This record gives sequence, C-alpha cells and structure tokens, in this order.
Amino acid sequence: MADQADFADQAMQHMGALYSAALRMTRNPSDAEDLVQETYLKAYRAYGGFREGTNLKAWLYKILTNTFINSYRARKRRPEQSEIEDVEDLYLYRRLGGLEAAAAGISAEDEVLAHFTDTEVKEALESLPEQFRIAVLLADVEGFSYKEIAEITDVPVGTVMSRLHRGRRALQKALWEFGLERGLVGDRDR
Repeated sequence: MADQADFADQAMQHMGALYSAALRMTRNPSDAEDLVQETYLKAYRAYGGFREGTNLKAWLYKILTNTFINSYRARKRRPEQSEIEDVEDLYLYRRLGGLEAAAAGISAEDEVLAHFTDTEVKEALESLPEQFRIAVLLADVEGFSYKEIAEITDVPVGTVMSRLHRGRRALQKALWEFGLERGLVGDRDR
C-alpha cells in the first residue's frame, strides 16, 4: 500500500509527459489541462490502493486514458463544440526526420518524411480512429511496451498488437496520400 503523503514526490514527476499525452489525445490545451488535473485527482484518491513496486507511470497513463475515453464518450452524446487545432510539434515527426537521421544516413522513407510538415503528420495521426490513435501514441510516441499498453487500455496484448498494426497501416496510408498530393511519390510507386 502506498502512502498518500508520498504521492506528490512520486507522481508529479510524470506531469509533463502526461500533459503531452493528454494534449495529443484531446487536441486542445485547455482540455488537456483539465484531463491531467482530473487524472491526478483520481490518482491521488486511489493512491492508497497503489501497490509499491508496480509501474507508477503506466498506472497514471491508465487513469489518463480511461478518463479520456469516458469523457470522449460523454462528449459524443453532447452537441459538437469547436476545437483549437494548433498543438505542439509532433514528437513522432521530429524522431523520424531529425538531425540524428541525417547524421546516420537518410533512408528513402526518412527523405520523404522530411518533406512533411508537423501539421500534416499531426493531421494524419489525428485522422486515426480513437482506439488506433491511442495505441499508436502510447507505443510510438510514449514508448510503452505492448504489455504496458494492454494494462493501460485494459485490453488483451493481442488486441494492442492488432490496433497498432491497423493504426500504423492507416497512418502510412494517410501519409502516402499527403505524398501523392505533394508530388513526392507517384501512383506507380505503390
């Protein structure tokens, strides 16, 4: 059993990462702040039942993800609200097309990705259905393992693998279409 007095020391170090994940999920800074605040409130209340020695970061992400999914479902029942689309740079894009890639020698995929803007990659990621987008974000952006994602999203590992595969394929297709529109690839390249 964890002591709630230790909560701030243990959990607050993950706030930046949780906010980044919340921002990618909600696509809105204000909603992301609300989501993180609600996550920490729920985590604090439940911290007495947290088992020391388990992965605190994964536990917090599970609360964040479940809170997002529940609020998303509630929002779907309400009338549509407008959202602010300008969000932070996408980490995935920077990882794929950064200076490290140039120093190591650029692959054909990296060379094509270098022509995409953060906005285009972000739009492709945001176009994914929610369950695929969350799986791709948790795996490729946040770096969680299949097992950790399964625990966070409360689905079997096989489902995580399937969602990741389908999400990555859909992301690849969306980026391919951006490439076609910009003339970076031709129909014959398929």
